[in-house]
Amino acid sequence: MGGQYYRNKAGCGRVAMLALIERAKEMRTGTRMRFLWLMVVCGLMVLGCSEKQDAGAPGGTPAGRLEVDETKPLSEVKAEAERMDAEQLKAAALKYKQAIEAKSAEVEKIAKELMQSMVADSSGEESKKLNARMSELNKSVEELAKRAQVYIDKLKEKGVDVSDLEVSKP
Repeated sequence: MGGQYYRNKAGCGRVAMLALIERAKEMRTGTRMRFLWLMVVCGLMVLGCSEKQDAGAPGGTPAGRLEVDETKPLSEVKAEAERMDAEQLKAAALKYKQAIEAKSAEVEKIAKELMQSMVADSSGEESKKLNARMSELNKSVEELAKRAQVYIDKLKEKGVDVSDLEVSKP
């Protein structure tokens, strides 16, 4: 039989599994039962030794799946922060910081477009649209900063260095 029988040209293990099942059929009952138990134990070991997912805060939102939301009430954000440990708080604050930086970059881009449109557009319609969009983004950044500050303040209470989490607004 050899190793070639157990694998196809692409090296796929499906043929190997079929070969093992065929072998198990040929075995005597006692040997077959031991073989099957060995397969079950090996399967459980593989499943049991796999990397665990982040379970998150007890009763709270996992920091890995935390949604950055500027409309979430501050009281809800504070309640979540109370249930988080320092690592989860830092991850949450970092997500908010990244969202703030992304929106700040968009504000800067719109500010440049606004300057160009003021020169080129005589009617001012484009400038009004850009101004409204920039105002909307600035409000969003302010709301995100308030929520990020909740997590940063909680980290400060726990004595964690937050110098790398401080957010700068445009």
